[in-house]
Amino acid sequence: MPSRTEAESQVRAQGFSHVFTWSDGANSHYPPHSHSGVTTHLVLKGSLTAIYPDDPQAEKKTYSVGETWEVPARKKHEVWVGPEGCTYVIGE
Repeated sequence: MPSRTEAESQVRAQGFSHVFTWSDGANSHYPPHSHSGVTTHLVLKGSLTAIYPDDPQAEKKTYSVGETWEVPARKKHEVWVGPEGCTYVIGE
């Protein structure tokens, strides 16, 4: 797994201009919401589970260490953080 600095550089290399590392506590929840632009999330520690609630066959998917989750612009999504919390690099 890359260091925080390496992971941020990796996300920045994908073309994201605003890149930062964020941590959420155990069992945190983000209710359905969207962002104006594309976002990416590279998991460094822990896990998060996400769903696109407006999709006709919406399914939850869990992302663990080393996995990346990209969210299209204006796509409504909901997120649950795992029991160990989650640290991830966000690109916007």
